[in-house]
Amino acid sequence: MIREKRFEHIIASLKTTGTITYSEMSRDLSVSEDTIRRDIDYLHENGLLSKVRGGAISRDKNPLSFQDRTDFLSTEKEVIGMKVQPLLKAGMSVFMDGGTTICAVAECLPTNTSLRVITNNMALVPLLARFRNIEVIVLGGNYDRDTQTNTGARTCDEAAEFVVDLYLMGTCAISKDFGITSAIREDGAVKKAMLKGSKTVVVISNSNKVGANEPFVVCGLQGINVLVTELPSDDPRLDELRFKNLKII
Repeated sequence: MIREKRFEHIIASLKTTGTITYSEMSRDLSVSEDTIRRDIDYLHENGLLSKVRGGAISRDKNPLSFQDRTDFLSTEKEVIGMKVQPLLKAGMSVFMDGGTTICAVAECLPTNTSLRVITNNMALVPLLARFRNIEVIVLGGNYDRDTQTNTGARTCDEAAEFVVDLYLMGTCAISKDFGITSAIREDGAVKKAMLKGSKTVVVISNSNKVGANEPFVVCGLQGINVLVTELPSDDPRLDELRFKNLKII
């Protein structure tokens, strides 16, 4: 059976029962448990189910998922800020660029967070200043009062001096056809410079930016690793971005 048909059966079974195991799917589909395990891993990465020991459960039955834990969060940006936290590990070097959602991530950080943050986001600096274990490196350049960021050739040149573990990219727009696009040319240039030195790229996007396009191309979907939105990861609005080797949170 081709992989797509297996996916359909796995998802349909979850909708019916809420829980599946490797062994029962192996029997149903006449393939090995290793094949089912790989299928479930892939569907988990694309936000369509939750992997558990021995099988999978529906996203809406997962007590550890944000679908069951975000009712108390008052804004979309708070939801995104909380979702990002597990991606940040002690001692990481992190690019954080412009945007209010990036600031919301900072406001959700635990007080003992230990990171090196390289940023052009001047609004972010006072938020990070209260963390004793966060080293803040500010990129120079021309200050834009509207976006509260530094941009220009100097910003890009200084960003190119770093190799970081993680890039948290504030996103203007993301779509299956054009990838990441920016409304401002200078902002797009800074994003491109940060991309070059980033081991893992995490795109942070409100749902109203999903499926949208702006004038200036930043990169294709193949240039990013993780997408974080305020939506439940199995929301249909994210369907066009699935199966692009992109983890959806």
